[in-house]
Parts: sequence; structure tokens; C-alpha cells
Amino acid sequence: MQDEGEGALPCFVFEDGSHVVIANDGPDEPTRTAYKALGYRLLRTEGFFVQSLRQIPDPPVIVSIERVRTAERAAQLGKVIRRRPLPDDQLGDDAPFRQYVALDGDAIVGRVRSIDAIGATWCSAMFVEPSYRRRGIGQALMAKMLHDDKAHASRCSMLLATRAGALLYPRMGYERIGTLLIFAPKNRTSL
Repeated sequence: MQDEGEGALPCFVFEDGSHVVIANDGPDEPTRTAYKALGYRLLRTEGFFVQSLRQIPDPPVIVSIERVRTAERAAQLGKVIRRRPLPDDQLGDDAPFRQYVALDGDAIVGRVRSIDAIGATWCSAMFVEPSYRRRGIGQALMAKMLHDDKAHASRCSMLLATRAGALLYPRMGYERIGTLLIFAPKNRTSL
């Protein structure tokens, strides 16, 4: 449910009492103070980023990057992420989302997903195994995904970023356009 008063920031209120507030380029301290006064606490913030797909960096690749196109690779990824693998009919070019993996030999050491969102794409589930980080694998995954997004006629790619991700994404051409502030009543511990 959306709750917006006059001059207020967009706010989405969930049944459990959690609130997600969208703060664009203005200061967010007044919002934080107001929610604290109402008995809420800030759970976390996440940056909201957009990449226009006009310029996509091409970083060096030190591992193999591939789109998940086979049932075998989908099953392997499913085991890694502990989720049911994509069905065969969702592995083709016309699928509503695409998954990519970084491979060291046959081991999956990184992954990212692109979801079609009516003329744009949503980047989701970006992850590189800790022992493989800071080697350009995340950048290589993103570059492959972004080039494919552009080839599939996407106008832009969007994502939410943790603090760590917020360091990677600008190097890949993403621009921060806002922040999500996620609040919960003080007696709640997670979202």
C-alpha cells in the first residue's frame, strides 16, 4: 500500500508495519528523524542505480562468463543457490530473465540475473564467492549481462545496491538516482 502525504516522500507500508521510503537526491535526515519520533528504527538503506546502456565497460575477463542456457548448467546453479533450477523453457532467448555465471573450470564462482521489466531490465542476485572477489569477476559478469540487455532492446538496467555493491556499480556505468530507507517498528528485528 502506498502512503504519500502532501510534500512527503513516497512510502510503501507493509502489513507487518515495515515502511520503505524512497528518498531521491535530497537529504534524508528529516525523514530519519521523523520516523524515529514515530517509534521506528532504520533497518538498512539501499542505493537505487540506473545504467543507460549507452556506454558499457569491457573489463578484462579472468574466468569464463556464460549465460545459463542448458538444463545441466541450470541444475548446477540451482544447487549452488539452493533453489529449484530454471525449467528448460526459461533458458531460451525469449525468456523473461537471463542468468549468468562466472566459471573457474567447472565451478561456479559468481552469478547475476537480468529480469525484463517492460523496456528496461532489473539486475538481481549479483554475487561473487568471497575468495574470488577483487579480481574483476563482478565487472565481467555485469558487462556480459549489460551487453545482452542492450541486445534485447532494453533502454536501461536498474538495481538496488548494498554498500559493497555501491562501490562496483558506478565503475560499470550505473548512476545512483536515489536511496531506499527501510524502517520497521522498534519491536521488529528484520524485514
